[in-house]
Amino acid sequence: MYALFDIGGTKTRVALSDGKEIGSPRVFRTPASYEDGIAALVDAVQSMAEGREIQVAAGGVPGVLSADRRTLLSSPHLTAWEGRKIAEDLSVRLAAPVVLENDASVVGLGEAHMGTGVGYDIVAYLTVSTGVGGARIVSGAIDHGRYNFEPGHQIIDLDHTLCRACGTRGEAEMLISGTATANRFGRKAYEIEDPRVWEELAQWVAVVVNNVIVHWSPDVVVLGGSMMIGDPAISVARVAAHVAALCTIYPDLPEIKKAALGDFGGLHGALVLAGSHIAE
Repeated sequence: MYALFDIGGTKTRVALSDGKEIGSPRVFRTPASYEDGIAALVDAVQSMAEGREIQVAAGGVPGVLSADRRTLLSSPHLTAWEGRKIAEDLSVRLAAPVVLENDASVVGLGEAHMGTGVGYDIVAYLTVSTGVGGARIVSGAIDHGRYNFEPGHQIIDLDHTLCRACGTRGEAEMLISGTATANRFGRKAYEIEDPRVWEELAQWVAVVVNNVIVHWSPDVVVLGGSMMIGDPAISVARVAAHVAALCTIYPDLPEIKKAALGDFGGLHGALVLAGSHIAE
């Protein structure tokens, strides 16, 4: 039995799998407290397992992981989790090996194997949600650097001409994320109906996608997260149109598509991770 988890900045999703199918997931708000968050995840797994042995636990967590992908080094949306040895703590509590990756990397892996990225060798995944993250999947595997990739922290507004109300660092996450949009307008992003806002966000996302394309040269760019697949949402078609005007260095551009796995892409990716561990 596999334990699968997707710890997000807002919600945590947990499910069990027999290695082929994913069981009904449990979803709960991610506790700000690390101790509470680990306890809630472990309780969910153990109550669903009903005494059955967990062969491996696999999943993602938001933020920068250590080079060995065992410890969360930094996480803007889960600051109390920083410096914690998540993989080790879960392994002890679940009495099973734990495979841990950045949450966006895990969702990207899911999309490459079971979603919009199927059939492409190089998949660039970008999520625009509570925060902004992304991953490069090559030949079905997460492409690793020394640390996980953090495209949300690329600077796209150095002199703050795009948005003076979006913070001082000019990072993509501070302009296009759901958190940034809510802070900017004083209400949740899904409550904003003005089409001009969503068109402006599409333009800003296009800048990020342009940079993803010139840095990673993918076959397809998959856009996910609540700001891309919600209602209302940033138009993928409008993003693609703006990218076509921005990115002229290549003779042709990768396809730009909406993610297909919805809220549970992280669990699908976790299943791939778990299966890879068992196969080793």
